[in-house]
Amino acid sequence: MFEQSTETLTQMGAQITTAEIKQQPDLWLEALANYTKDQEKINAFLAQVADQANGQPVRVVFAGAGSSQYVGDTVTPYLQAHGDRRRFSFESVGTTNIVSAPADYLTPDEPTLLVSFARSGNSPESLKTVTLAEQLVTSLHQISITCAPDGQLAQKAQTEPQTLVLLQPARSNDKGFAMTGSFSCMLLTALLVFDTSSLETKQAWVQTVAAMGREVIARESAIQALVDQDFERIVYLGTGSLSGLAREAQLKVLELTAGRYATMFDSSMGFRHGPKSFVNSQTLLFDFVANDPYSRQYDLDLLAEVAGDHIAPLVMAVGTKQAQNFAGSGFYFDHGTADLPEAYQALPDVMFAQTLALLASVKVGNRPDTPSPTGTVNRVVKGVILHDYPAVR
Repeated sequence: MFEQSTETLTQMGAQITTAEIKQQPDLWLEALANYTKDQEKINAFLAQVADQANGQPVRVVFAGAGSSQYVGDTVTPYLQAHGDRRRFSFESVGTTNIVSAPADYLTPDEPTLLVSFARSGNSPESLKTVTLAEQLVTSLHQISITCAPDGQLAQKAQTEPQTLVLLQPARSNDKGFAMTGSFSCMLLTALLVFDTSSLETKQAWVQTVAAMGREVIARESAIQALVDQDFERIVYLGTGSLSGLAREAQLKVLELTAGRYATMFDSSMGFRHGPKSFVNSQTLLFDFVANDPYSRQYDLDLLAEVAGDHIAPLVMAVGTKQAQNFAGSGFYFDHGTADLPEAYQALPDVMFAQTLALLASVKVGNRPDTPSPTGTVNRVVKGVILHDYPAVR
């Protein structure tokens, strides 16, 4: 797909999605450059947020819907360990949850920094979440991480002094149905903003993941060989941040094939507790193996267990090769390093999953750029009825 002509891809209905997957390594370098340019402004804003909390830790709520929620699910475990826990605590909550049950997720007297992830900034849940947070939370600041400068979220935030807008590279505002570069750029920006590692370290990690992303493009034929197998089901697993990523990975298959393949996601440890029943003789199972040596043991144990069951035709590790590796199949990045944090490893890992989903979409005769043949699932959610929330409960 990555070597096909624009004309051929357009005829297949795949030109937009293919290009948007392929360009991500360049977008990550652009996102890094944007962060570096704005670092002083970002740090000053975070300092202001912490100062106004009067010694209380600020609750950072990562919020989004669908893939935008899974950005938060992926970064939160890492930032709980490597963010500034003296000033901030981190959690990920879907805007769909906040909108439908705001009292369960918004605490009026707790200093809160709402971080909204949004590709278009026009999702009704994203906009309603901001309205509810402003209505219910006494001490509220916001960061809007979005890909569309003309979206409603970005436009609203421009007029509010308590809100910082972080626009993503222009090309990350995906035109295809599935979020690809928008997901990975928003994820990277959140890491860069809240990770307490030095700028030099972050720069080195981004250079590494960009090289790993280019490997995915160069090794498309290896991913095509996986898709060429006879299968009906796909499972993605991981630990920590890569557990959050597993949900996004399986969603790409569902979206781009319009549900033609059944999918499941879980943590490596959680998979044994019932969900393993999903595995049959037509299941491909992928585990995003951790780089942390302790966590990696659990990923490898699960892979060995499922392989030993002799049911699934493919059980594969995806990640960086280390001293301890899965004895079976593996998609290992040559440019990966053992010290690369899992949340950053998520970037090339998701490119692997996006590419597999793209190829699977073509396999079933779908059109990846517009994969919903009935039109019942839309690029920006439609049909949501938003109800007024009472001022006093």
